Amino acid sequence: MTERSDHTSEGVEPDENRGIGVDKWVAESDDRRERHSGFRGRIEHLWEILPPAGKLALLTPAIVVPFLPISNGNLYNYGIFILIYALLALGLNVVVGWAGLLDLGYVAFFGFGAYIYAFLSGTHSAAGHTYTHHWGAERTIPIAVLVCALLGVFLGSSSRRLLGDYLAIVTLFFGQAFVVFTNAANPAGITNGSNGLANVDPLTFFGGRIVIDTTRGYYWFLLGTVGLLLVVLYALSESRTGRAWKASREDPLSAELMGMPVNRLKIMAFSFGAGIAGLAGSIFAAVQTGAFPQNFGTTVLIIIYAVVILGGSGSLTGMIVGAVVIVASNQALDSTSPPNLPRILFYAAVIAAVYFTLKSWPQRLAAFGGTALFGLLVHAIVGSVWSDGTAGEVTSGGFLDGAIKNWVLIPTDPSRLAVYGYLMLIVSVTVLVQLKGWWRIGVLVPTLYLTAFVWENLMIQQPSVTRQVLLGLLLIGVMTIRPQGLFGQAKVEVV
Repeated sequence: MTERSDHTSEGVEPDENRGIGVDKWVAESDDRRERHSGFRGRIEHLWEILPPAGKLALLTPAIVVPFLPISNGNLYNYGIFILIYALLALGLNVVVGWAGLLDLGYVAFFGFGAYIYAFLSGTHSAAGHTYTHHWGAERTIPIAVLVCALLGVFLGSSSRRLLGDYLAIVTLFFGQAFVVFTNAANPAGITNGSNGLANVDPLTFFGGRIVIDTTRGYYWFLLGTVGLLLVVLYALSESRTGRAWKASREDPLSAELMGMPVNRLKIMAFSFGAGIAGLAGSIFAAVQTGAFPQNFGTTVLIIIYAVVILGGSGSLTGMIVGAVVIVASNQALDSTSPPNLPRILFYAAVIAAVYFTLKSWPQRLAAFGGTALFGLLVHAIVGSVWSDGTAGEVTSGGFLDGAIKNWVLIPTDPSRLAVYGYLMLIVSVTVLVQLKGWWRIGVLVPTLYLTAFVWENLMIQQPSVTRQVLLGLLLIGVMTIRPQGLFGQAKVEVV
């Protein structure tokens, strides 16, 4: 008994509110029930009792999107890309969410699907060779899906005994091999190197009797594909195979001892996920009338994983919602964003993070009020002793410019100071996470002001970096509130 009490593990820590050997998650069930008994609790309860058909019906508002007064450009940037990433996330969810396998080469299957479609349904010349194939989509898409599924079998078979970091390394190598193949290897002009394959045919069915070559047409086709795939994946999730995937994800050894073919299940998961990625890649090649290596890089893989993490690994609904949130926010922060939109989203994310991190209103008011007073004081002191420290111009234009200029230090030449401020911010955050109580509030106030200073003098001037920072803040905020994602199920470990 003494040895047991000295070696407690996570999930069964000593607690005066529960008995020995009682799991902490179970002991706190009454507190959670009381905490979620309000509006949020009712919403979660309604969602849980909603049948699968009702959840699928939530996609119906997407049907009216093409009839709204939006331009083809916005429909392409938002509608098309949201559905493409939804397809990719649904495929990755099979591998990561259901089977529990870390696949870092997933984007390669997306690229293989696009190149297969581009090669079989288009015309291109490279390396002294001219290739002309105009196969219909009813032939090309199934071939792309089948080839990618077979590649998934190959990857799964070669790494069937690997788990965790080792599996991630092997799959990452597979993804990088695809990058080398499309950029450098180029046998007989098949991939056309870094120039990619252009002049790709639109989606053509049954000898040209049905042609999809408009943005709205592609949107309808993708929406129908996503809806059909959701039905198929739900049926698969509720089947014996789906339950076996989830069992092997939780404990491969126990699943194997119960007679489940864990290695075969792993290969099947790779194959299903790769096939869905190939489907998304073939449609993507038709949409942009080409397949180019830069469309299948690490950035795309990060966005796909962000969708899965945000939506909740293992949840079909989460993949759709995650795609909407990630892609819409990413597109909204491009170079054509309205003035102050990145700034508004940034400060909103910071305020939300502080609000949900601090549990009491006195602490929240102290943090926000202290930061506001601290900024005004610093601005007044620096302005009186160093006029150039507040004489800079605020980046972008909008209704917040006046408030920012009178609160945040904007030097005339902020380049070096911004870098120093960035380093100080890292140190400040490192110290902050080690503190508790009112000591944390005391350090949080200058940390928040440093965050605003670095944002206004460094980050906002680099749009590409800004998008990545806001995406990271979004994920950090969601993971702080719901570590399992928006629609994921919290894992319970009983030791």
